[in-house]
Amino acid sequence: MFKRMHLALLAGASCFCAGLHQAAAIEAAPLLEPTVIYAEQPAQRPLAMPTAYAGRSNMGGGFIEFLFGDGQGERYQQQPAYQQQPSYDQRRPLLPPMEPQETLGQQEDASEPAHPAFNPKFEKQLVDYHGKESAGTVVVDTPNKFLYLVQENGKAMRYGIGVGRPGFTWSGVKQISAKKEWPAWTPPPEMLARRPDLPRHMEGGPQNPLGARAMYLGSSLYRIHGSNEPWTIGTNVSSGCIRMRNEDVIDLYGRVNVGARVVVI
Repeated sequence: MFKRMHLALLAGASCFCAGLHQAAAIEAAPLLEPTVIYAEQPAQRPLAMPTAYAGRSNMGGGFIEFLFGDGQGERYQQQPAYQQQPSYDQRRPLLPPMEPQETLGQQEDASEPAHPAFNPKFEKQLVDYHGKESAGTVVVDTPNKFLYLVQENGKAMRYGIGVGRPGFTWSGVKQISAKKEWPAWTPPPEMLARRPDLPRHMEGGPQNPLGARAMYLGSSLYRIHGSNEPWTIGTNVSSGCIRMRNEDVIDLYGRVNVGARVVVI
């Protein structure tokens, strides 16, 4: 027994010395170029990894176990190759393209009801005036769809207007008897007879047909008033009233006073 241990120790020392000489030789040797693997070369098989045998003795392993063990030592078992996992970086498929009729339908839904464009000639502007009316007089030119507020020095402020439909136009001289902001509207009986679908009364506001301002003409049912339908300016559209764009009637409202003379031609 002691002889066997003595031989083992001698063998271990010899291996240790040989390992030192080998390490020194490796350090002195020149570095080798790294191995290059090209795409056409077959892939190398995975190296065998040592796995402990379940039934071996507990002797600490290494050279001592080789001498005193049962001779089985460590068994080598090839590690199983790993299967390639499915990729989770797959991009989501694009949404299917719209059908042409769907695109057209969306464009039609997004569009608003079409109205005639406002004619620039009916914009408010300062013009020359060669008539006989004095400053402060309102002149309504029914055939040409213009309203003039006469100024000093041969000038007049001109506005585009909408006038009565055929059979509802009129002419004469009136005075502004009252002025109201955002007036309420009560259709007269004559209008209700023609249009029974109209409301009997409507409070003032953006949806009111009289618009933002109203200037009443004497004791008549006629008014100079605003409109929430600016595309009707320059047309024969009313039942005898003179309608203006809201921004224009607000401007005129601030320039004229109650009692001002109104000449309708």
